[in-house]
Amino acid sequence: MLVFAHSHHHPWSSISPTIHLLGTCKTSHDLNKLHARLITTGLIKNPDLTTRIVLAFASASSRRPLLAEFARCVFHEHHVSSSGEVKDPFLWNAVIKSHSHGVDPIKALFLLCFMLESGVPVDKFSISLALKACSRLGYVKEGMQIHGLLIKSRTWSDLFLQNCLIGLYIKCGFLGFARQVFDRMPERDSVSYNSMIDGYVKCGLVESAGELFDLMPREKRNLITWNSMIGGYAQRADGVDVAEKLFDEMPEKDLISWNSMIGGYVKHGRIEDAKGLFNVMPRRDVVTWAIMIDGYGKLGLVHVARTLFDQMPHRDVVAYNSMMSGYVQNRYHMEALEVFNHMEKESHLTPDETSLVIVLSAIAQLGRLSKAIDMHLYIVERQFPLSGKLGVALIDMYSKCGSIQHAMRVFDGIESKSIDHWNAMIGGLAVHGLGESAFDMLLQIERRSIKPDHITFVGVLNACSHSGLVKEGLLCFELMRRKHKIEPRLQHYGCMVDILARSGSIKLAKNLIEGMPIEPNDVIWRTFLTACSHHKEFETGELVAKHLILQGGYNPSSYVLLSNMYASNGMWKDVRRVRTMMKEKKIEKIPGCSWIELDGRVHEFLCR
Repeated sequence: MLVFAHSHHHPWSSISPTIHLLGTCKTSHDLNKLHARLITTGLIKNPDLTTRIVLAFASASSRRPLLAEFARCVFHEHHVSSSGEVKDPFLWNAVIKSHSHGVDPIKALFLLCFMLESGVPVDKFSISLALKACSRLGYVKEGMQIHGLLIKSRTWSDLFLQNCLIGLYIKCGFLGFARQVFDRMPERDSVSYNSMIDGYVKCGLVESAGELFDLMPREKRNLITWNSMIGGYAQRADGVDVAEKLFDEMPEKDLISWNSMIGGYVKHGRIEDAKGLFNVMPRRDVVTWAIMIDGYGKLGLVHVARTLFDQMPHRDVVAYNSMMSGYVQNRYHMEALEVFNHMEKESHLTPDETSLVIVLSAIAQLGRLSKAIDMHLYIVERQFPLSGKLGVALIDMYSKCGSIQHAMRVFDGIESKSIDHWNAMIGGLAVHGLGESAFDMLLQIERRSIKPDHITFVGVLNACSHSGLVKEGLLCFELMRRKHKIEPRLQHYGCMVDILARSGSIKLAKNLIEGMPIEPNDVIWRTFLTACSHHKEFETGELVAKHLILQGGYNPSSYVLLSNMYASNGMWKDVRRVRTMMKEKKIEKIPGCSWIELDGRVHEFLCR
């Protein structure tokens, strides 16, 4: 609370103390009280004070929104007269900047228009701030209008503004326009080249970036240039060696250089090369450690990843996420939960959305409903939003933990659902054999004019398959192809083969496989083989099984199904022959596995 009555040094008698006192305002009540006193004392009419207020607080919108809004009001009330007499753009630029860098950048464009209408001369800073606002909003048309304004004015040849234009067009995805500006520039600096090179790299046009890099004068290349090129090449399997060559040629390196190169090695499975750099680099940060941990995790070397994790001098949330992700990828789900508990209780770090998504995935694989409910409560208590991937993971977790009711309650409670939420719910219904409900969800998506994707149709077709809904499955398949123009993938064909074959339409399923525009994989053939075995289609099934075995496949299900078919026909000599083949190839039948949770403990059962 601000106290004025007993102050011996009245702030309204001078400017600096008033500015200081304004800076102490914490609430709108404090601000209104001080504003009232400035009005009653007449100090608010002092242009030096109002100028200081605008300059001191207009750009503080992210940190102190109340003061920023007050500064803007002061500017409009005391510096922008109706006749437009204020011709100095300095204060205008301060307020435009507060919008272009703030939460509502479109107001920067409105203010620029008002500035032009008021006859205030715009300078290069006014234009650059407006272009910044266009970049943040993705407003390429408005940016082109400002581009036109530049061409008509004397500021067109300004290097700084031309770089701003390149940045705008690249941010909006118009690389061709950016290159036109670049090619027409009378002079270029490092920023010009770096912006274009970075734009090419981010759009996957590494060859174009490389061509420009080769044309770039050597004296203009800096760390940003080299790092952009290394980062671009390192992300491609055929570019890692080029990145390595550039890395060796660099006149100087920073952490980004080292991490980009190590990241490239890791991405393409060259963990020994990554380890070699890791061991010799002069300095490491948490990103370096996290990249290595992630790399070992993806190669299944989770114990090596854990050793590195334990050796880290300092850990952040990203490092914990990498370790948890490595455990989950390698089916060490309990260990992932232990790492999460350690992060939360002992390191005092705050988990982010990615941490929680990984944890939910681990719980989903364990199938522990009690743990799922506890984690859901944790998320609600900390007010994490469910409108993104966290909500999707929560629905998926409950579905896999056996509670479709909990999953549906989460789904119904999310106000702004994306197609990913719908897909997760449809997938859950499919797993629980609720095909009619899944198909009804597809109809809801249609009624609400939500655009489904290929995952939506995989989920619905899978649900129809599990529930024996042949007509609905056929309708879904046609809806996908004819209305939504989605080309069926292997998963869609696999579901359709399953739908037809399960229903006994073996011939239709066989015709669908033979008419596929893409080569059917062994999963589709095994699905068809299972149906042949179930419906006693011995001759067709035998041909399919032999086809799979001749392909050199080592999946035991093909052998087991063929053996079972021979057994059901009393062909015991052929049964022994298939079993002998399995022994010779050291192919073992994968045991079935079931889990049940009882009194908070999960029990696992194997069926051989």
